[in-house]
Amino acid sequence: MKRSKALKAADAQVDRDRLYAPLEAIRLAKATSTTKFDGTVEVAMRLGVDPRKADQMVRSTVILPHGTGKTARVLVFATGERAEAARAAGADIVGADELIDEVAKGKLDFDAVVATPDLMGKVGRLGRVLGPRGLMPNPKTGTVTPDVAKAVNDIKGGKIEFRVDKHSNLHFIIGKVSFTDEQLVENYAAALDEVLRAKPSAAKGRYIKKTAVSTTIGPGIPVDPNRTRNLLVEEDPASV
Repeated sequence: MKRSKALKAADAQVDRDRLYAPLEAIRLAKATSTTKFDGTVEVAMRLGVDPRKADQMVRSTVILPHGTGKTARVLVFATGERAEAARAAGADIVGADELIDEVAKGKLDFDAVVATPDLMGKVGRLGRVLGPRGLMPNPKTGTVTPDVAKAVNDIKGGKIEFRVDKHSNLHFIIGKVSFTDEQLVENYAAALDEVLRAKPSAAKGRYIKKTAVSTTIGPGIPVDPNRTRNLLVEEDPASV
């Protein structure tokens, strides 16, 4: 793929032989963002797990303290009082049988899906539509629950979900380029804590092998994967 002059110039600012402290990496990622719009700041990790084994799957959720910078559109499958509670909490789309049929036909203008347990027997047939998009409700991520109001509030408040892919990679967003450096570092810290907490007991050796932060259109900045505390420190002591 041919890269633009702006992206080549941005990439030239990154020292590929260095592992940056999180604060430095985020500052550099923001400085090398090449978009005119407010780009998204993303994190990618390579984990030392084998996702082909059920006991080494890494999947969880975390509420970012400063949100994602985007108001998620939430769809809720619920009826009766729970449907009303979902609407009151700010759900964008609420329904049951008819809504299930609409989604099955391709209605996908939403970012997250919540369902009550009693409807999962019907929602389950949407697995082929929602599964590949990472939208299938799951009790482990709090999106299959009788308390739909809390689920909607959590998602609207900056809750993200992450799941290791078949190549042992993990991807998640931590905000927008317009966020302050401190906000992005604190969001990264919250996500990192949850990734560490979700470490499978069956995983052996180094857990987080590589970490990089980047923007929507910008170079990847290598981050020291061993830095898990004092993330707002200006520099990595080992690099000075």
